[in-house]
Amino acid sequence: MGTGNHELLKDCPYAKHWVDAVIRTAYSIMESWRKRYVKGRARKAKPRIKRRFARCKITLMKVDYAGKRVRITLKPGEYLDVSWASKWFSGRVDGWSVGEVILKDDRVLIPFKTVKMIKVERVIGWDSNELSLDGYEPSIGFIHVNLRYLQSLKIVYEKKKATAQSIGRRDLFGKYARRERNRERDFINKLVSQLVKQFPNTIHVFEDLEKSSLVEKPKVKSKTRRKRNARTPWRTIHRKLSEKAITSSVSPKNTSRTCPRCGYVVKTQVGHVFKCPRCRLEIDRQEVASINIRSRYLRMWGFPAPMSLSSR
Repeated sequence: MGTGNHELLKDCPYAKHWVDAVIRTAYSIMESWRKRYVKGRARKAKPRIKRRFARCKITLMKVDYAGKRVRITLKPGEYLDVSWASKWFSGRVDGWSVGEVILKDDRVLIPFKTVKMIKVERVIGWDSNELSLDGYEPSIGFIHVNLRYLQSLKIVYEKKKATAQSIGRRDLFGKYARRERNRERDFINKLVSQLVKQFPNTIHVFEDLEKSSLVEKPKVKSKTRRKRNARTPWRTIHRKLSEKAITSSVSPKNTSRTCPRCGYVVKTQVGHVFKCPRCRLEIDRQEVASINIRSRYLRMWGFPAPMSLSSR
């Protein structure tokens, strides 16, 4: 323990390992912010913790798997006992191991982890847009998921929130915001559950595309276009899907401008149809993107991804 840590221990009644845990958490937050800032995904302002929490090191707790409880050392001779025996998820985590417990002002979070072997049967490339989620896998073909209901819901609540804001009704604005969030969450949860059920043992590949950066740059897109980009739910779908299935990301560069048959990169085209001037392939641009996303993932792992597409 360094000299700085000894300074932090002055008049500290808690176990000394808590100081190490706090320092490690602070370093982790700063390193995460630095990586996002370098990639242009974070502001220059330093990150701040809005709600207090403490991450418990393994050396500060003792887990009783038989009794389904964990004892956390707070101070020398003072402990906190937390049990999950009567919780609704108790049976689901039998045989799982406990990770680093997180203490908050009003609750204690106990993470569980396990190792599960999955035999991958297919890889699906997904292109997320405002009105649809388009996928491709050779044995299945093209997959189209209609997102018009979700976008209609967002447009309706945008108007309701704008009306509430114009008349100064903050309570009404909050009410509409909660309804929008809950209905969007319900739609995406049901969509993800259906994808997992329909395509088991699958790796789902998305573009590593921060569309929020486009929303923050007025010079890049018009106000209407920025709103449309903000409504695209690709990030939420990706995150929710990663909780139930294997997901991955690839570079988005030229995924919708590269011919999947001959590899020619065309200039930006207007319309929904991709036309290759070299091999004369004509295909939907969203289908092109899904093919290229899947192919790019396979090439990352050294697998060839040949395409045999006929002209349309």
